Amino acid sequence: MDDMIRIGIVDDHPLLRQGVAAALRRVADFQVVEQGDCAEDALAIALDHRPDVLLMDVNMPGDCFAAIRRITREAEGVRVLMLTVSESEDDAYAALEAGACGYVLKGVSGPELVQAIRTVAQGQSFITPAFASRLLGRMRRQQEVARHRIELTHREEQIIREVANGLTNREVADKLCLSEKTVKYYMTNVMQKLHARNRVEAVTAVRRQWEGGAP
Repeated sequence: MDDMIRIGIVDDHPLLRQGVAAALRRVADFQVVEQGDCAEDALAIALDHRPDVLLMDVNMPGDCFAAIRRITREAEGVRVLMLTVSESEDDAYAALEAGACGYVLKGVSGPELVQAIRTVAQGQSFITPAFASRLLGRMRRQQEVARHRIELTHREEQIIREVANGLTNREVADKLCLSEKTVKYYMTNVMQKLHARNRVEAVTAVRRQWEGGAP
């Protein structure tokens, strides 16, 4: 029994959950120890049963990401593997940042799910290969944006935000208790940094930067 991989399953769709449990019970060294249907159940199973691997869905009652964080902190040795239909990159990043060790999409083949569970049980990470390529592509894009990000001073950031809200130089000066000449000086610096020819181009470029795109 020491070589058994103990598994918990948490999903709010009973038929799917029971189907996964039945399939995993057919694997000789897998033992399904408990099942649940919400984030609260996931935490309780992790703390009370200490499975080696806890399969969790993303979209179910409760705050799943908060539950993952608590499991990571309070249930040492329990490794969370997401099993979900969500192909949202935001969901995947949130789960992995919270402490999940893997992210597998529902519809995965039986052998691939078994491989994912074994991999995570051994302390490694597993992400559905096709989805992993998308996540890696996003990570590379974010790194590229970071390399090209224009750094503005606190005052420059203040002023361009007010300009982006439609204020004139005089209105910005009055709001920030500055002279209009000082506002013009900072706006000139901002436009030079952003390679903008005018205020409209500066606002457009800085908005792209705020939204995560390269200026």
